[in-house]
Amino acid sequence: MAMAPLPNRLYSAAQTRELDRLAIAGGVSGATLMARAGQAAFDLMLQRWPEVREPAILCGAGNNGGDGYVVARLAQEAGLRPVVYQWRPLDRLGGDALAMAEAARDAGVPMQPLNLDNLPLTAPLLVDGLLGTGISGALRDDMRALLQALDALGKPVLALDVPSGLSADSGASAGAVLSADCTITFIGVNRGLLTGVGPCHSGQLVFSGLNVDEAVYQAIPDPVWRPTPLDLRRWLPRRRRDGHKGHYGHVLVIGGDHGFAGAPSMSAQAAARCGAGLVSLATRAENLTAVLARQPEIMARAVEDVAELEPLLERATVVAVGPGLGTGEWGQTLLKRALMTDLPLVLDADALNLLADWGVDANDHWVLTPHPGEAGRLLGSDSATVQRDRFAAVEALASRYGGTALLKGLGTLVRGGDGCALISDGNPGMGSGGMGDVLTGVIAALLAQGVPPYLAATLGAMAHARAADRAAAEHGERGLLATDLLPPLRWELNGK
Repeated sequence: MAMAPLPNRLYSAAQTRELDRLAIAGGVSGATLMARAGQAAFDLMLQRWPEVREPAILCGAGNNGGDGYVVARLAQEAGLRPVVYQWRPLDRLGGDALAMAEAARDAGVPMQPLNLDNLPLTAPLLVDGLLGTGISGALRDDMRALLQALDALGKPVLALDVPSGLSADSGASAGAVLSADCTITFIGVNRGLLTGVGPCHSGQLVFSGLNVDEAVYQAIPDPVWRPTPLDLRRWLPRRRRDGHKGHYGHVLVIGGDHGFAGAPSMSAQAAARCGAGLVSLATRAENLTAVLARQPEIMARAVEDVAELEPLLERATVVAVGPGLGTGEWGQTLLKRALMTDLPLVLDADALNLLADWGVDANDHWVLTPHPGEAGRLLGSDSATVQRDRFAAVEALASRYGGTALLKGLGTLVRGGDGCALISDGNPGMGSGGMGDVLTGVIAALLAQGVPPYLAATLGAMAHARAADRAAAEHGERGLLATDLLPPLRWELNGK
């Protein structure tokens, strides 16, 4: 069974179950799909761990366990010495899973009960077919204890579909997770594998479509979109030969209260490097020298009150507010004026904190870019609540505030009127100050060049994350700075 590139459509657990149902309704039996899944997993096991002779196959009571029984049978037939550890005995199984278990037994696969008193202590590899996508809510105490004990063994793990204990929908832990070195997922990629703590537990992610027909996928509405560089190139075509700065928009960045010159400067630099025709910065007078010394192309202006902001707003086509803004009187006054404009807005940092305090009405013109803490404040909760279900949080942000909401973090999510997107690029090196300020400038630049808000946020976040991956590949993740992304951002936005 051939492996395929990771698709750009991601699904909830319910949607993947519907994909299965539609494939079966289209003439492919459930047993055939299970056999294909087991074959794909077995092939991957041989490829990834060719030296392993005695794998332990952990089998639950559902279809995920059925896949595991197929792996065990194939391993036995190939001359390996697999052992199945059963969470439930054969008389507790049914349907295709029972048929696959009986086939494994008849092939001579030894089977043992799986519990805290009988763990695969000497096995060189665990194949996790325990829970898959079948969990909802918190784990029962016995399963949580079992997963903790299995994880503590420190064995290499190949997970089938989803690491046991991980929510396929939210990417949150249900109480304990058996972390995998590699996860193979079938037919549809579950969205929880790529956000929350999903990537921390999934290891290398491998996909097999099991030869399911494309028509099956077309019948599922509104999957989560995982953008690729091809999408960015489609929305940012080659520039016309007679183009000039007036064709590519004018970004106005507002921010930089006393002592905070760096944040708005980075936003303005990013907007300029990502293709905005003109970039202005409204900031405190004390910041001008530092900003202009760093990037003389930025038209930095001293703005102390609304009257000095007005002429800048008149010339702008996009406004980005928040980096270094502060929450004092100066920042509040400028933000209130910016919110009165009909121009597209990108709001970050202190602009979001002020919105949370003010309880403002929804606005279709803005892109909000909170990290989990800011998102928690906007929703009247906290970062832990946001992280427990990032999809629910970004949906709530878009519903409450309108426009486009971008929830930062591992597996950044974007929700707008056109759908929901997930950014699977990026690396831990991005955990340093100023990354969000650069992202604000990237999104503003795309808006200035005519990209619609949802797409500007989605493609901007992808380009930002890919630029970080380029920078980390060259010099390493540790010590990665926000401004290190500026050169590779140019490469990303020019399709290099």
